[in-house]
Amino acid sequence: MKKAILSAAAILAVGVSSASAADLAAKVYTKAPPVVAFDPWDVAFGAAIMSDYVFRGITQSNHKPSVTAYFEPRYNVTKDLQLYVGSSFESISFPNRAAAEVDIYGGIRPTFGAFAFDFGVWGYLYPGGTCQYGNGAVTDSAGNLLSAECQANGLLNGNVLKKDVSFYEGYAKVAYTVNDMFTIGANEYYTPSYLNSGAWGNYASVTGKFTAPSTGFGPSGVGMYVSGEFGRQWLGTSDSFYGTAAASPTGGGPFPNGIKYKDYNTWNIGVGFTYKVFTLDLRYSDTDLSKADCNAFTSDFTATASNSFSPINPTGVGSKWCGATFIAKLSADVTLQSNLK
Repeated sequence: MKKAILSAAAILAVGVSSASAADLAAKVYTKAPPVVAFDPWDVAFGAAIMSDYVFRGITQSNHKPSVTAYFEPRYNVTKDLQLYVGSSFESISFPNRAAAEVDIYGGIRPTFGAFAFDFGVWGYLYPGGTCQYGNGAVTDSAGNLLSAECQANGLLNGNVLKKDVSFYEGYAKVAYTVNDMFTIGANEYYTPSYLNSGAWGNYASVTGKFTAPSTGFGPSGVGMYVSGEFGRQWLGTSDSFYGTAAASPTGGGPFPNGIKYKDYNTWNIGVGFTYKVFTLDLRYSDTDLSKADCNAFTSDFTATASNSFSPINPTGVGSKWCGATFIAKLSADVTLQSNLK
């Protein structure tokens, strides 16, 4: 879930121009220069507003505006090794009416020359949700007894969603700085239960970023970049809560013990403009999920009957949450040592 938080690859991709040593007047000291103590502590924080909160190609805000904020203390063991923890908040619009997305994460960022790595664990918490099963159902499709809350609530289009869809992922990232203008990267995330569905999830992607030379674009102080990502999300089989009791008209099913979610590709490309601590990012995002498989995966509460059938979506209800979308995002990002000292 973009999540709306700043990746290490994006931070390291921004080039910084410097004057040649030959152009600077040499300092003459009458005594030894003062020793500046190394402060290992730093803090990064920021906030953003975006026209759509899209995570791995799928809207988390029902294609409506969303706000986000984060806070990340850091400890630099050396100039090439950083430890960090953090928390972020995103406004969302989920079928179970969860109040928000609250992320808690932590990890380690070692650097070896032009290679910057990032290893950690990310927890996605969705407090305040209510179970959605509906129509007075007493058991799920596999015959398991549902809670009274699940029996009392339901979505009109027949989709279902658990009260708690919180989950965690382990991740590994690497960014390679080719030069001051080009950075490429790769990312890997794994969870044993994506959105607490019982289905494992594995996401891998490659990224690229071009940062325009600081003297080659716009007025002084304005920067520009172009970046993109191509990823693939693999998914396992859900538990019986999301199983189907009926066969699909297109063949397949029923799957009372759970459905095998459709694997999918996602991609995005965009251009960004930076000024001091501010960034305006304009981005196009899309996936190759059909409306039927998107509905089975998201339990979209806005999905409508549209003859969208697949083996795991026998109701014909289709979702637009996984289609092409445009995202405008305005953010401000600050680090204590770089911006406030």
